[in-house]
Amino acid sequence: MDAYMDKKNLSESEWTVMEVLWEQSPQTAKDVKIALEEPKQWAINTVRTLLTRLVNKGALETADNQSGVTTFKPLISHENCIRAESQSFLKRIFGGSSMPLLVHFSQNADLSEDDVEELKKILDESVKNKQVNKDK
Repeated sequence: MDAYMDKKNLSESEWTVMEVLWEQSPQTAKDVKIALEEPKQWAINTVRTLLTRLVNKGALETADNQSGVTTFKPLISHENCIRAESQSFLKRIFGGSSMPLLVHFSQNADLSEDDVEELKKILDESVKNKQVNKDK
């Protein structure tokens, strides 16, 4: 699962398809198309192309249902995918360093006082956890 994410990132369209399958799977190409009709009006061939790409990337597995129709199911969890995409973004945009990302975010995001307090708590907890792991 993680080996996939070390090598390839998802395009925006592939991510959209994966969200449908993370919500409910397995699904057929037709099921995915129907789920995406409101936000995207993709043709069935577009959906099939995206599903094939995701299979080739190792993000999905296929099986045949009772009717012999191919179904698709994620091989990667939503959480693992978010982690890998975040790491890829951090590496590409900020050279792998978290500090420039946090500085940019804090200076450019529209954060409320509550948001800032929550972020402070998260950072403090992160420091505590690192200290505990360091002492082990």
